Amino acid sequence: MAKFEPKFIITNTITNNLLEIERVKEGIKHLPINPKLLSSLRETAKLSTIHYSTQIEGNRLTKEEVKEVISSKKVVSNTGRVRDEKEIKGYYVALDYVEKLAKSNSSITEDNIKHIHALVVGGGTSKVKNSEYREGQNVITDSSTGNIVYMPPEAKDVESLMKKFVAWINTNDDIPAPIKASIIHYQFVTIHPYFDGNGRTARLLTTLALHKSGYDLKGIYSLEEYYAKDLQGYYEAITIGDSHNYYLGRAEADITKWVEYFINGMAIAFKSVYSKAKEQESSKDEIKLLRELDSKQRQILNLFTTQKYITTKDIAEFFKFSPRSARLLALEWTNSGFLVAQGEGKQRKYMLGEKFENIV
Repeated sequence: MAKFEPKFIITNTITNNLLEIERVKEGIKHLPINPKLLSSLRETAKLSTIHYSTQIEGNRLTKEEVKEVISSKKVVSNTGRVRDEKEIKGYYVALDYVEKLAKSNSSITEDNIKHIHALVVGGGTSKVKNSEYREGQNVITDSSTGNIVYMPPEAKDVESLMKKFVAWINTNDDIPAPIKASIIHYQFVTIHPYFDGNGRTARLLTTLALHKSGYDLKGIYSLEEYYAKDLQGYYEAITIGDSHNYYLGRAEADITKWVEYFINGMAIAFKSVYSKAKEQESSKDEIKLLRELDSKQRQILNLFTTQKYITTKDIAEFFKFSPRSARLLALEWTNSGFLVAQGEGKQRKYMLGEKFENIV
């Protein structure tokens, strides 16, 4: 079986949207947002991601009910929604795993993908055994008509296709990251390696690829809302080729239509979150203080939203620094007045300088 080589062209529409994505990405990067507001925007984005991604698959819980499930509160819902709640909890722990993976420098592996899927269908537990690929055929049908929508590759070919797919993910850095993410999404659902949970896993894998490539926008956006609010458009865009059979056209099809759809949605989501962030921008005094800080100082403010003191160990773990580098950075920040040292030796800890206390 030949290696995976997606067929597409970069149209003018794709090019213009890529430029818009880069413009917004840079704008968000330099937008002064205090940690409290940033945390709020992240939670909103996470809630939207979980709600809309599961809604696409038929989950019936409202956004408010999703929020309650995530908060481990009992949801007052109709009988029969236990599965819906388990889907929410599963997606939540899977998204948490993806966010942690995104911060690592390692490549995306088959084991990563198998673990994401296991968490997605695991009902909310983080202690799961990696999912194995399906051992039988999984025909996708229209729930209303019963007609075949898509017939994926046979089970015997799944493992080989996944290996080629993962190899492609880790060797094609010359493709713009948003386009690469669109292809990752498309190819995963094309292979359809599992009986259930393929769509949710595909969207999480896409999120992982984007975040690892620097397109996380501080974790404050969600692409899933774009798909969920136009499901017909989503399904039409991802339906490629003249045949519903993988072996009769789908594998060799030109996927420009899907790439164009995905990049357009990404541009829309980026512009939307940028507008919302600007609307809720920090006060003028907070902005002035934030602009006095470098990027690392702004990042470390996140630790102070949940604790009064930090240590050099916290700094080292946060930035993946050596203990020596963390100590030197703490000394530099203490000398500049950003931090105030408390205690001596191994008992030494640091609090924010008085000037910066009110921005967390």
